[in-house]
Amino acid sequence: QNRQGTAYEGFLTAQGRDFHIRILLPVDHQLKNARIECSWDLKKILHGYQHILKQRLHSCPDLVSFLVELKTVMEIALKNTPELHIPRPPEYYSCLVRDIEILGWNKVAYVDTGLTTVKLKAEDSCGRQHLITLKLNAKYPTDPPDCLVDFPVQFAVSWMPQNSLIDIYNQFLAALESLKEFWAAMDEIDGNTWVLEPENPTRSATTRRIAIGTNVSVNIEVDPRHPTMFPECYFLGADHEVNPLRTKLNNNMHLWDPEISLLQNLKDILEVDFPSRAVLEKSDFTKDCGICYAYRLDGAIPDHVCDEPRCGQPFHQACLYEWLQGLPSSRQSFNVIFGECPYCNK
Repeated sequence: QNRQGTAYEGFLTAQGRDFHIRILLPVDHQLKNARIECSWDLKKILHGYQHILKQRLHSCPDLVSFLVELKTVMEIALKNTPELHIPRPPEYYSCLVRDIEILGWNKVAYVDTGLTTVKLKAEDSCGRQHLITLKLNAKYPTDPPDCLVDFPVQFAVSWMPQNSLIDIYNQFLAALESLKEFWAAMDEIDGNTWVLEPENPTRSATTRRIAIGTNVSVNIEVDPRHPTMFPECYFLGADHEVNPLRTKLNNNMHLWDPEISLLQNLKDILEVDFPSRAVLEKSDFTKDCGICYAYRLDGAIPDHVCDEPRCGQPFHQACLYEWLQGLPSSRQSFNVIFGECPYCNK
């Protein structure tokens, strides 16, 4: 702004917002003694970052590099600044409190201090506990709340402006009843077999990987709407272990009976007894990866097994891929790599 090159004025953009900034340098152009002027809202955002800015003024060689640093600090400060809360109209609070009282406070599991998030608890006819989280916007009850549930299917609320929380709660209860057979089938599997994945199944999880023997397992995908129908199955393990199971599945598929439980059907069709939680420990049929000597690696378990019957050592896919890539004898075809077993060299 002046011939001495000591006054600069303009805009910096951070998080999609433009901020007006003025920088005044002393006559000797020393950055460490520079003065920064800005609008009150940017000053508020940068409150708590002054020491970092002073440090940057001391260490930056020129004004351009300081502005790059300032922009980075602004990006971080804006990300960490909570949005200004717009107060909701008094009718919102009176309406919400009235709705909760009609529903009953005993059904409320949690309410946040701003009365914008409400968690309601319910029990299905089988005694299972469930939660529904309601995120209310300022236009409630004209606009419906956002509903978050731990369901394997989508939960869509039908809402009219004259509706209240009790209508959502009743729809929630009806949805729980429609899913009780699915949860009963999954609970039976979780309680009577060793489920390798997911480690802690949520109510929305439709897959289970069930241990059959040492390093042999079956992955099932259950349809939550028709839990007694034949599920999608695929086997994991060495070929000599998996092929007989695949044959039994194909030969016995016609015996599937929707009148009996999912677990009993799987036992009958595969002609196996799944390892019982009462008799065996998980360590009895889970072996660590032969390369990293760990069982879990970034959430994955060893599911690539050597097909040599006398070896049968499992590996993590990531470990095996890295190992084989390092061997000069390995060959790769597109995204598949072929090589020798790290254990038995087959």
